[in-house]
Amino acid sequence: MPEYRRILLDGNAVQTVRHGDTLVAADGREIGVDDAIHLAPSEPSKIIAVHLNYDSRTQEFMTKLPSAPTYFHKPITALNAHKSAVVRPQGCKWLNYEGEIVIVIGRTCRNVSPEEAGDYIAGYTVGNDYGLHDFRDTDAGSMLRVKGSDTLAPVGPGLVTDWDFRGKTIRTLVNGVVVQEDTTDGMEWDMHYLVADIARTITLSPGDLLFSGTPAHSRPVEPGDVVDVEVEGLGKLTNHIVTGPTPIRTDVGAQPTESEEVVSTALGGDWEFRGIRTPSKDLYPSTVTEKE
Repeated sequence: MPEYRRILLDGNAVQTVRHGDTLVAADGREIGVDDAIHLAPSEPSKIIAVHLNYDSRTQEFMTKLPSAPTYFHKPITALNAHKSAVVRPQGCKWLNYEGEIVIVIGRTCRNVSPEEAGDYIAGYTVGNDYGLHDFRDTDAGSMLRVKGSDTLAPVGPGLVTDWDFRGKTIRTLVNGVVVQEDTTDGMEWDMHYLVADIARTITLSPGDLLFSGTPAHSRPVEPGDVVDVEVEGLGKLTNHIVTGPTPIRTDVGAQPTESEEVVSTALGGDWEFRGIRTPSKDLYPSTVTEKE
């Protein structure tokens, strides 16, 4: 399966092809995979994400899936890349990971059937749909700041074509410990369905990104944590968490909150509310395993 990576090479954005541990540009220049400065694998005009899709996540929230998918929008300013920092603003503490598979649109797509949708997909990449739940009380409907704040949409490391999404394993690790694990068989709506659903009313353009949902056990992370998302056949997306350089302004807008809704959602939705708790390693599910 060919894998393409966008990187900074001699100060320019360059598309490369991966050959083992080497990335090769069209003009023949080469750089080691571990030495490259990665960019997001496409330049989208929009980033769309589905709310709930995995059965394990639905059960965790003790709810039922709607009759059809529902979505939210992440601004393109949230776009981030492999090995880059994810910023938790000062004054916020409920930043959750959500490991996902991301669909990359290959050509203009409008009003297609699920059977036709695959012809409009360039390939797939790995994503992490971070959520800043401190703003959930004010942005629960739009999810704008919750899911759209700067740096909260890392994708990469590359774009893989000719990848069959069926029966593939997805795992998220925090500091080397597995905290999410599922397979795409646990998805209610597959990649082709999601593309066709969105394209009924929204034109999808080349490079657009569609996050396809996360499994159970999204939990908070803290500055200093390293988060990996691994997808079978797509590789591993790595990011680290940092604190923002400036605090959330207090002279304008709604402020971060720690309501029952915020804390319960951040801790998985199935936690009995027991007052405000500081994120820590004991919040991760007891079923996690050490990375082999």
